Amino acid sequence: MPAAAMAGGFRTRVSPVLAIVPGRPYTRIMGLSAATLAASLADLAAVHPAIAAALAAHGPPEPRLRPRGASTMMRAIVAQQVSTKAAASIWDRLVTACGGNMDDIAAVAATPFDVLRAAGLSGQKAGYVHALAEAVASGRIDFAALPTDDEQAITLLSSVKGIGRWSAEIYLLFAEGRPDIFPAGDLALQIQLGRLLAQPARPTEKQARLLAEPMRPHRGALSIMLWHQYNITAL
Repeated sequence: MPAAAMAGGFRTRVSPVLAIVPGRPYTRIMGLSAATLAASLADLAAVHPAIAAALAAHGPPEPRLRPRGASTMMRAIVAQQVSTKAAASIWDRLVTACGGNMDDIAAVAATPFDVLRAAGLSGQKAGYVHALAEAVASGRIDFAALPTDDEQAITLLSSVKGIGRWSAEIYLLFAEGRPDIFPAGDLALQIQLGRLLAQPARPTEKQARLLAEPMRPHRGALSIMLWHQYNITAL
């Protein structure tokens, strides 16, 4: 049975979906399931008419799931400040350059800097990938045992060179299914939240966090809904 508790007038549902990745028996996918998303958004819609109207107009979002582990964190690094299409292309080349398995930390750490650059990474990002591989190899970062407190987990992940708050939050939401993560520094979220709440201008990161505060403890579902609606309205 999913754990449930009352917080801020909402019922908190912590019910991540968990599945084994085919061909990678020790890598698990954990994220907010479709049922959990639907329940969380229903709670939000019951209190916030703007969310109810947006769901009626755009329909429910699909879950956004990534495998738990270093490879997903590296993928978040690759995605920093580039388009989705460019990030996917670079990632595919990077996986090939590192031997086909980004969870093989020793292989990633041993991949020469120039080879990472040739795969499409900037010099900075190549350094970040090596820094993360070294942090995992040394045991400083254990993706199977991150702190359960969201802020502590963000602080730990952000202690690795190249991992900022946005990357840490993306990881915790998509790979661990943490229900109240809100990556307020994300440009698309800022734009769509401003539209949703009829703001006169795109909210700043600080303003977005304040605007999303009443949506606790369902800000993870809110984030996924906003991305879903941004992709629709931006076409």
